[in-house]
Amino acid sequence: MPVGTPLPSLPSPRWLWLLPRLSFVFFIAAVSLLLWLYNRSEAENQRMTLISDMLWLEQDLQFQLTHNAELLGQFSPRQVSDRNSFAAAARSVLDGGLRRVRWLDRTGQLRLAYPEADTTVTPDAYLRLAHTRGKAIYGAAYENTGWWVDVYVPVFHRGGFSGTLVASYSLQQLLEKSLPWWLVERYRIVIVNAGGRELAARSQVAAPNEESSYQMAFDPPGSGLYLRATPYRSPLPPVGPLLSAALVLLALTVLWSLWALRRQERQRLAAEHALRQEHAFRKAMEDSVQTGLRARDLEGRITYVNPAFCRMVGWSEAELVGQAPPMPYWMDEDLEATRALHDRILAGEGPTQGFEIRFKRRSGEAFTALIHEAPLIDANGRHVGWMSSIIDVSEQKKAEELARQQQERLQTTARLVTMGEMASSLAHELNQPLAAIASYNTGCLNLIASGEGDLKEIGAVLAKSAEQAQRAGRIIRRIYEFVRRAEPKAEPLDLEVLLGEVLGFVEADARSRGIRIERRIAGDLPVLTGDRVLLSQALLNLIRNGMDAMRDQPGPRRILHVEAAAEDSGIHLRIADQGTGIRPETAGQLFEPLFTTKPEGMGMGLNICRSVVEGHQGRLWHEPNPGGGSIFHVTLPVAVA
Repeated sequence: MPVGTPLPSLPSPRWLWLLPRLSFVFFIAAVSLLLWLYNRSEAENQRMTLISDMLWLEQDLQFQLTHNAELLGQFSPRQVSDRNSFAAAARSVLDGGLRRVRWLDRTGQLRLAYPEADTTVTPDAYLRLAHTRGKAIYGAAYENTGWWVDVYVPVFHRGGFSGTLVASYSLQQLLEKSLPWWLVERYRIVIVNAGGRELAARSQVAAPNEESSYQMAFDPPGSGLYLRATPYRSPLPPVGPLLSAALVLLALTVLWSLWALRRQERQRLAAEHALRQEHAFRKAMEDSVQTGLRARDLEGRITYVNPAFCRMVGWSEAELVGQAPPMPYWMDEDLEATRALHDRILAGEGPTQGFEIRFKRRSGEAFTALIHEAPLIDANGRHVGWMSSIIDVSEQKKAEELARQQQERLQTTARLVTMGEMASSLAHELNQPLAAIASYNTGCLNLIASGEGDLKEIGAVLAKSAEQAQRAGRIIRRIYEFVRRAEPKAEPLDLEVLLGEVLGFVEADARSRGIRIERRIAGDLPVLTGDRVLLSQALLNLIRNGMDAMRDQPGPRRILHVEAAAEDSGIHLRIADQGTGIRPETAGQLFEPLFTTKPEGMGMGLNICRSVVEGHQGRLWHEPNPGGGSIFHVTLPVAVA
C-alpha cells in the first residue's frame, strides 16, 4: 500500500448506530409510563384521602351532635325550674353550631327558651316520636334566616317523663365551628338536601373541581341531608411539557452534579482548613486559661487534661491521660470517700452544683478544689463521658478564714466599746447590790456587838446579803459572756429571755437618761436557733441607737418601743424610737462600714448588726416612724441551716 494512503474505515454494525436512539426511545417510553402511573396513583391517592377525610369529618360531627344530645339529656328539674337557671344551663351547651334551646313540658307547651326571642313552631310529631323512643330525634331541615335542624331530646327524672328539650342547629354555624382549618384548605364542604340544594357551605375559593367531589349521607341528623366535599386541587400538568422539561432537567442535572462535586470538594477543603484553625484557636484558649479542665470516659479513665490542670496537680498530660481510678492526686486519707463520689458522678447521681474536694499535688501539698461536672456529648448526641472544670480555691479559703477572724475581732471590739460606753451605768448597777451587802454586814456586826440579836435574825440578814451578792455575780457574768471572744455557735434561743437580758444591760442607762422602754413581747414566740452573744450584740446596738436618737427630745417623747411577734415561719422584731429620724440623703449609706452620723461613732454598729442578722438568715431594714423617729425591723426564721 503506498505511503499516505488513508486507511479504509471499518463498517460499524447497524445496532451500534441505533443503540442511542433506541435508548432515548426507551427512556421516553419509560418516563411516559412512569408519568401515567404516577398520575393514576396520584388520582387514587387523592380519592382515598378525600374519602378518609370525609369519614373523619362525619365521625367528628357525629361525636359533637351525640355529645350535645347527652348534655341536653342531663338537664335536671332545677335547671328548668326558672328562667335564670335555664339560661345559665343553656349557655353552657351553646357551641359548635348549637344556637338556641327551648324547654317544652310534658304537654308540649313552650315554657322556657334561650334566647328568649325564639318563637319557632315545634312540630308535635317529633315530640311524640322522641317521647316514644326515649332518645334524641332529629327533625327535617327548615329555612329561617338560613337553614336549621332541630334535635328533640326527652328528659326523664326518677323514671318519669319531665318534658322535651328542643335545640336548634344552624347548619352554616355547624360547618364554621366544627371544620378544622386544614380540611377547609383542602376542600369545599357543603351540606345539601336530597334534591341537591346547598343548605350550608364552607369554602375558600369560588370554583373548585366539581368532577372529583365526594358525597355521603349525614345521619344524624339525616332526613335527607348529605355532606359533599370538593377538592381544590387543579389537574396535573400535561405530559408533553413535563416530559420535555424532564429531559432538559436530566441534562442540567448532569452538569449540575459535576459542578456540585467540585463545589463540595472545595467546601470540604475549606471546612478542613477551618477545623484546623478552630482546633488551634481552642488549643491556645485552653492553654491560656487558669481553670483546670479534665475529661473522663464512662469508665472513669482520663481522656484529656489542659495545662492548667497539670500545673495544679503537678503531673504531666502524658502521665494523666489514660489513668484509671484511683487517681494519683487523690488524698490518701480520703481515698474511699473520693472513690464513692467519683462513682456517683459516673452514674449520673453526683452533685448538680459545684462541690469542693481536697486534692494533693505531686509534692504532697494538699489543696481545696472547686469542681463543676457536665456531661460530655459527642457529635452524634451520645453521652460518652464527663467534663470537669476545676478551680484551686485554697487561697480563697484562706482569705475567707482571715476575713472571718477579722470580723470576729471587730465584733468583740464593738462589744468592748459598747461596754465602755455603758461603764458608768453598769457601775451604778453593781454599786446597788454592793452597797446593800455592806449595809447588811454592818447590821450583822451591830447585832453581834450589842448582844441583842439572835441567830435567826442574823441568819435572815446574811441571807439577804447573799442574795445581793448573787445579783452582782449575775451582772458580772452577763458582762463577761457579752464581751468575751468565742466561736459562733448555734443553740436554742428564747427571744423573750434574750430580750430581757439585753434590756437588763441598758435599764440603768435608760433611767439615767430619762428614757422609758415599753416592751410588747408576744407569749407564743417560737424557739430560734442561733448564737446568743451575737444576737445580743445586734439587739443591744439597735436599742442603744434608738436611745441615742432621742437624746435631744423632751422628756415625754423619750419612749422606746420594743415589740416582738410570731410572723409566718419566724419572728418579727420592731424597735421604734421617737427621735430626730434619718435623713433621706443618708438612708442609703446607713448600713455601710465606717459610715456614722454620731461624732463619737465608729461607723461599724449597724454594719455588724446586718451581718449578724443575715448570718442567721434574717433581714434588717428601717423605715420612718409615722410619729417621728425611725423603726428598725428584724425578721429571724425559726430554722437556720
